[in-house]
Formats: sequence, structure tokens, C-alpha cells
Amino acid sequence: MSKSVILTVLLVLATLGRAAAQAVTAEVSFEQEHFLPGETIVAAVKITNQSGQQLHFGDSAGWLEFAVEAMDGTVIRHLADPVVAGAFDLQSSEIGVKHVEISPCFDLKHTGRYKLTVTVHIRDWATAVQSKPAEFDVIHGAKIWEQTFGLPGTAGRSPEVRKYVLNEANYLRDQIRLYLCVQDESDTTIYRVLALGPMVAFGQPETLLDGSQRLHILWQSGSSVYGYRVVTPEGVVVEQAVYDYVGSRPRLNVDEHGGISVVGGAPRLRSADMPSVRSPVDLSPAGSR
Repeated sequence: MSKSVILTVLLVLATLGRAAAQAVTAEVSFEQEHFLPGETIVAAVKITNQSGQQLHFGDSAGWLEFAVEAMDGTVIRHLADPVVAGAFDLQSSEIGVKHVEISPCFDLKHTGRYKLTVTVHIRDWATAVQSKPAEFDVIHGAKIWEQTFGLPGTAGRSPEVRKYVLNEANYLRDQIRLYLCVQDESDTTIYRVLALGPMVAFGQPETLLDGSQRLHILWQSGSSVYGYRVVTPEGVVVEQAVYDYVGSRPRLNVDEHGGISVVGGAPRLRSADMPSVRSPVDLSPAGSR
């Protein structure tokens, strides 16, 4: 191939790259800016198509690439490829959003400020566009409570030992956030980090473990509002509710059979608990009185 042909090909590729950057854009963002080590970090990738034609995305591995750097330019070690499932088409003037969990894919156990960049590969044009970096912080919370517990082991073997740890973080300045971490006894392995929600500065969460080693936690999240969660040793929330201080303060109670529940206060109704109300136009004449 002659030099003139190679130069022509390079010019065409450069032109396609500039056209792609103008016609298709990618943005990445987070719902929050601060995360604890081990907390689930989900990136929202927004792709905007202004190309005047339909484009296809997501039918091949690696069509969406992520790169994380520390603010000093150090590239963070890549551990695994993010799971990005589902192909889709974008018509011209349409916007598509993919939510991708990136926390298991990069070594983010150290505190610091990081930036995430996303590259979108456009199959139809054999080119790619890159987002501007989105910054986020990995921070440590202040430990306010912990409880060691054992998981049932197999016959002849000692049980596995884990810990529930409650941390508070005050990165929002005017609001304290409460987190629950499920980890091993030596603090080397984090199984799950859950953001429970806001907590008042003067409140101390109530905690109890039931016979299945599930953690029941009740904490004051507002002036007269309490949050309640039941969490398994795997870090799965199996029950949650909100209570208002009405008549008496909500508190955890153990009955004579060892069952744990919230007594006092008034639970808020969830939408699923609300009775269904039929419109008058839906009622048949035979059913009316």
C-alpha cells in the first residue's frame, strides 16, 4: 500500500472519529459522590444519538469500556469486566442509559479521590467516543458499633465467624449517613456494605441478633422518624420499614419465644399495603346499591 493511500485511510478514520464525537456523545455520572470501601458503586452511562440514523449498541463484548484513575494519574488495577447486559437500538435524537456496577471490577479498597472514564464503541461506524471523567471519593466512616457472630458450620468443623459493623459518615456536612458492613472477623474481607440512610447526630441505633443470626437494626433518621431493617449474614435486606414517633418511641422488643419486633410508634403504610380503590366508572350497575 502506498504512502498516499495510507494517508488517505488515516484521514478518513480521523474524520469518522470527529464525526462520531459530534453526533454521538457519552456521559457518565453517579447518584452520589462518596462511597465507603466495599460499597456498591453504580455508574449511569448516558448515550445520546444525534447522528440522523439508527445506531445499534450492546451486541458484542467490550462495547462499553471503563477506566478508573486516581487523581494523580495512577491507573487503578482492573479486576474484572463489568457486566453490561442487553443490546438496544437508538434512533436519532434518542437517549439511552445503562446502569453498570463497577465496584467489583476495580481495586477500590483504598480511600482517595478517583475519576471514571467510559468509552462507547460504535459498531456501525467502527469507531468510539469517550466520556468526560466523573469524579468520586472512597472514604472511611467512623465505627460506632460491631458484633461478632458465627455461621453454622458442617459437622466436625468450627463455624465461620463474621462481623456486623455500623459506621457513620458525615461527608454531607449537614447530614450523617449510617452504613452497615458485613465482613470477616479479621477485617480483611468485606461481603457487603449497605447504605442505610440518614441518622440524627444524637441518636444511637438499637441492634439485636435473632436465632438465624440476622441483624435487626432500628435507628432515628429524623426528628420523629425511625428506620428499621432486618439483614441476613450475607448482607441481604429481608425486611424494612419506617416508623413515626406517635404516642411512644419505637423500640426493639424480644418476645417470650425469642422473636424480635418493633413496638411503639406507628409504622408508615407502604404502597403495597394500601387498599385498592376502584373508580365509580369501574363499578357495574349490578354491584351498586
